[in-house]
Amino acid sequence: MVKHLILWKLKEEFTAEEKQKIKQEIKTGLEGLQGKIPGLVEIKVQIEGLASSNADLMLDSTFTDEEALKGYSVHPAHVEVADTKVRPFTQIRLCLDFNQ
Repeated sequence: MVKHLILWKLKEEFTAEEKQKIKQEIKTGLEGLQGKIPGLVEIKVQIEGLASSNADLMLDSTFTDEEALKGYSVHPAHVEVADTKVRPFTQIRLCLDFNQ
């Protein structure tokens, strides 16, 4: 299994209320990919971090193997969510992929 973890920081220009709505839309969009992408075993988005956090949200996903992760990155359903719900609103993205 391959883990794919992403941490995002939202753009500072958004109000707290806007950030909450954006985080929920990212969560809904990404978790909605479950069952649509070959090799995607599990996908969860955490949007309620503790006050000690310096990231706004986290993607925690599991793939059958590295090829499935590569397929996910270019899959049209994922690209649509990334281009419409994630990239326009985030300023920092950190990624860690590893074998589990």
